[in-house]
Amino acid sequence: MMLAITMLMAQHLVLEPGFKAGFNTSTFTSDNGVKYSPRLAYNVGVFTHIHLNSRFAVQPELVFSSQGARYSAFGVDYTSSFSYLNIPVMGQYMFGNGFRLQTGPQLGVLLDARQKEAGSDKMHVIGPDYKNLDFGWGLGVSYLSNMGLGADARVNMGLTNISTQIADNPPFTMRNQVVQLGLFYQFKPLVEPPRE
Repeated sequence: MMLAITMLMAQHLVLEPGFKAGFNTSTFTSDNGVKYSPRLAYNVGVFTHIHLNSRFAVQPELVFSSQGARYSAFGVDYTSSFSYLNIPVMGQYMFGNGFRLQTGPQLGVLLDARQKEAGSDKMHVIGPDYKNLDFGWGLGVSYLSNMGLGADARVNMGLTNISTQIADNPPFTMRNQVVQLGLFYQFKPLVEPPRE
């Protein structure tokens, strides 16, 4: 709904599309007693930067994100690989010198979840053990150069329990936690700002 309203409002605003790619350092926070280690992966996506005025903007995005974590259980090392289609809507404050602060909600759609045991090439499907949707919140900073090339750093904190293992006694919670570092390119405005 937020995205639809924003796009309707954007008929008289400045639209600047772009694409982005970068690295993820992802892990899980959980109370199940397992110590998770970060997994290095990647993200790639597109966005539309929408100026509301000279200082504030809204940036809806569509991002494929490879996430997960590494952990050990009973002396065996495992790597969990999750594929998400994330839809963040970031509110941005622009300082006027290229730097921006950004924060906003994110909806994640789980596309695939697999697990690999160390020393084995076989990936086991574990998708049924996890929820299809993940709601989170993003917080970060970015910089845009005059050439349209920029750099972005963001932390995405999962707010919902993604585990479906309610049968455990007691049931445990598990949340995504992802740090993203990457580059983006922002094109010139599709719609010029209205004249005063």
